[in-house]
Amino acid sequence: MKISLTLPEALAQDLAEQAALPVETAGVLLAGLARHNDGLRLLGRELHWVPEDQYAIRKGDRLSIRSGGYTRALRRAEEIGAVAVWLHTHPGGWPTNSVWDDQVDAELAPVFAVRTSQSFFASLVLSPSEVGPFDFSGRVYLDDDVQPIFRAWLVGTRFRLLTAVDTPAADQTPALFDRQVRAFGGDVQDVLRGLRVAVVGAGGTGSAVAEQLARLGVGDLLLVDPDVMEDTNLTRVYGSSPTAIGQPKAEVLAKHIAAIAPNVTVRSIIGRTTEHEVAAALTDRDLVFGCSDDNAGRLILSRLTSYYLIPVIDCGVLLSSRKGTLLGIDGRITVLAPGYPCLVCRNRIDMARAAAEQLNPQERQQRQDEGYAPELGQVEPAVVAYTTLVASLAVGEMLERLTGYGPVPAPSELIVRAHEREISTNNRQPRLDHFCDPAAKQLGSGDQNPFLGTTWRFA
Repeated sequence: MKISLTLPEALAQDLAEQAALPVETAGVLLAGLARHNDGLRLLGRELHWVPEDQYAIRKGDRLSIRSGGYTRALRRAEEIGAVAVWLHTHPGGWPTNSVWDDQVDAELAPVFAVRTSQSFFASLVLSPSEVGPFDFSGRVYLDDDVQPIFRAWLVGTRFRLLTAVDTPAADQTPALFDRQVRAFGGDVQDVLRGLRVAVVGAGGTGSAVAEQLARLGVGDLLLVDPDVMEDTNLTRVYGSSPTAIGQPKAEVLAKHIAAIAPNVTVRSIIGRTTEHEVAAALTDRDLVFGCSDDNAGRLILSRLTSYYLIPVIDCGVLLSSRKGTLLGIDGRITVLAPGYPCLVCRNRIDMARAAAEQLNPQERQQRQDEGYAPELGQVEPAVVAYTTLVASLAVGEMLERLTGYGPVPAPSELIVRAHEREISTNNRQPRLDHFCDPAAKQLGSGDQNPFLGTTWRFA
């Protein structure tokens, strides 16, 4: 079982500040859960540090705390259905468990499990780092088994992938990435290899995104699309050919990726994100690219970011044309990350179309006949040069957040007006108490009923 930790930027910064103190510090991280086929993700929600008056001993190389140092955090964990993760720092030492730490974990495990109504216990040790926010190791105690937390994925304005100090070193970076390593270094290349990324939509934009990710060296790709290839797709979809007509787009693209990048783990799903099983399959991803015109699907991706701390880079292209004359070439790349406004807050979703897309075909036709639903299935203009342009900018946003080469703070949205040779950026805040607002306390809540805090109308 692979166990990882995902942290919003604010919590990661708090941990880094405490790890840098000259004395040991202890606290409790409350985490949501994301269970998937090959592992478990712990999703950071809240941090509760031990109050100063609850330390019996607090020095640079040891500490002892009273039980009142964590009881309040355990009550809060039970209240919100979170796992309570015991953590402490080693300011001047290696962040791994000492013999004393093992004993403390053994004593705390049953207390934490009972008081939080959870079936397992987890712990973290952190130290200051010269190259990142902090160094760490972690454990999860499952019945009689102990599993390591092998990495931490930090998400916000920047994306950082930290490997636990006791995780075996990765293989040497293949020579074929030499030009990229010269551009942004071997550490970033190793991060790309460790990423699990989904591309929702395997059309003109999605196929261009997927091919670039594969050539960059992203190690694991999940491709999602409900449709089959048509002859009009051949002018835009990377990896397509006349022999692919009638085949599922996601499968065509997966075969293409496997051919050009055999070291990439690639899997395809034929379906929509508005289907429960498809959306659930995205919860093991580190990052998702939204490359579909499905408004209802965009509602799901917006919630995925908040509930599962999975950044989404959503993009779209709109060509305006009248009687064969091109009038406008507009693109949008919106980055969704914990604490950022969702697509609803940004008014980037046509809610009437989203509602119509969730109707079954008979209901949709009836409402259209009555004038209560927008027309769906209209054929929009599309040109490969412009879908590829937006795809490249979307992938560039991922790279910028991995490397930090751009402005601080990074904008959360790019607006492209290619017909005017112009790109503008913006930043916005979530609506007050909307699910994406940190104040709503939904960030990182993970697996819950109902899934993503919503009901499901599609089978």
